[in-house]
Amino acid sequence: MEQAAVRKLDGKRREGLQMARQRLIGALVIFAVCFSFLALRALDLGLAMELVEVTKRDRTVLPQLASRSEIIDRNGVVLATNMEMQSLSADPRQVKDAAELTDRLVKVMPDLNYNQIYNRLTSSAKFVWIKRQLTPEEVYNANAIGDPALQFHKEEKRVYPKGALAAHVLGYVGVDRNGLGGIERYMNDRLSDEAYIEEPYQLSLDVRIQHALEDEMMATMQKHEALGGAGLVMDVRTGEVLAMASLPDFDPNNASASPKSHFFNRATQGVYELGSTFKTFTVAQGLDDGTITLNSRYDATEPLRIGRFRIHDDHPQKRWLNVPEIYAYSSNIGAARIVDDIGYDEQQMFMRDLGLLSPASIELSEVGAPLLPERWSRVQGMTISYGHGLAVSPVQLGSAIASMVNGGFHNPATLVRNDDNQQLVQAKQVISSKTSAQIRRLMRLVVEEGTGSQADVAGYLVGGKTGTAEKSVAGGYNEKAVMASFVGVFPMDDPRYLVFTIFDEPKGTKDTFNFVGGGWVSAPTVGRVIARIAPMLGVKPRQKPKGFQTLSLPVVEENLSHE
Repeated sequence: MEQAAVRKLDGKRREGLQMARQRLIGALVIFAVCFSFLALRALDLGLAMELVEVTKRDRTVLPQLASRSEIIDRNGVVLATNMEMQSLSADPRQVKDAAELTDRLVKVMPDLNYNQIYNRLTSSAKFVWIKRQLTPEEVYNANAIGDPALQFHKEEKRVYPKGALAAHVLGYVGVDRNGLGGIERYMNDRLSDEAYIEEPYQLSLDVRIQHALEDEMMATMQKHEALGGAGLVMDVRTGEVLAMASLPDFDPNNASASPKSHFFNRATQGVYELGSTFKTFTVAQGLDDGTITLNSRYDATEPLRIGRFRIHDDHPQKRWLNVPEIYAYSSNIGAARIVDDIGYDEQQMFMRDLGLLSPASIELSEVGAPLLPERWSRVQGMTISYGHGLAVSPVQLGSAIASMVNGGFHNPATLVRNDDNQQLVQAKQVISSKTSAQIRRLMRLVVEEGTGSQADVAGYLVGGKTGTAEKSVAGGYNEKAVMASFVGVFPMDDPRYLVFTIFDEPKGTKDTFNFVGGGWVSAPTVGRVIARIAPMLGVKPRQKPKGFQTLSLPVVEENLSHE
């Protein structure tokens, strides 16, 4: 019995020891796992701190694969996109023979500067750039060198598939992929926002209209040897810009290859005295406030003397003219007399309502401020009535003229597509619908029988106004250097689109009898643009619509009796 009890006790002791041993082994395993995790974490933190210190000492951050939203036109055509590229760097510490490696690099990439590359390869840095954004051929040749000191890095390059088309609207980016001009600069935060990378940024531009405008403008510049030009096509109902051109231009794919002067945006940044196009505003204001009617007549028999100033007409009729004749014959004398009746404070307020006294609110950083007279006195008011003494940008003029023909609503120009058909309802009304209808008839008269006849296009009922302004110089104006412009609108019975062009110092030709005014240089250009783009915009040619009353020269009271 005693032996049985001892054996039983020994069994229990062995079981206890076995259980204790198992618990101890389990604890040791858990301790080992925890210790290993802590050791690895410490090692990881140590390596991370070492990497931070190396980065701080080296002061070099390797390129990250960045991206930007695509830019597309109103129909979804890609205007700016991204392409994966390879860039080449080197670690000078691994370079065995800097002179030999420099020779080989310059041989396969001749645009590299030998001394600059050699200095980089012999520096104490741990990372130096050799060249960013290599071509496929350069990648192949650099890779064939086979030097372990060389390294390739993936980057993205901004690419503009249409080349120089709409360059001033799009702008360009630097090597760091930040916008340096145009929409790329103005909308840089939106285009580089990771939340919108997959969402293209849509403009109001139409590449078909843009190409037609630039093509016709370039032909005119070459024919008349002009220093430059600007143009735009705008939807008069919404303010959307379908095309905007500034010549000479540049290729945003290789912006550094163009002269600095080519980056100046003549359409938004340039401000010019735009001549007789301003008579549209003078006549519209007089009609709208009741100062004049279409039957009103003014004495244009002799030049108008105001103190030491003398106002004369380029196409003198030397008789009394009624309002349509003043507008169609582009009488400076008549316009000056009209504004004399309107009042100069009222004229200034009207110009402000049209957005002509402050920079355009378009989506570009390259926007010029209007040049205003120091004093808005009688003389200044008279010269402004026919487009001298106040300099504005082409895009400002386009917006203001649009409000004259669209029923009287002023919409600031925009480069962003807007599908809001209620925009005109929300816009500020600057003249009545009745006055707008009268202006449409007057603009059609200019093209049918006045100074803008060369802008006429059969079937499209084009209206417009010429502008010829001598360039201002110190102490006065240069009679031999002019800015020739024309603003056209179609169709005048139901205005939808505006086309404007201006050319800097055009030269006369045999075809123009050596004349260089807006009617000889810009009006034909606008006519050709309209003939090309009207079918694209769905405007069908047609005979004179019923209900649209035209005028004819000479304008007599019988023609205006219904007014």
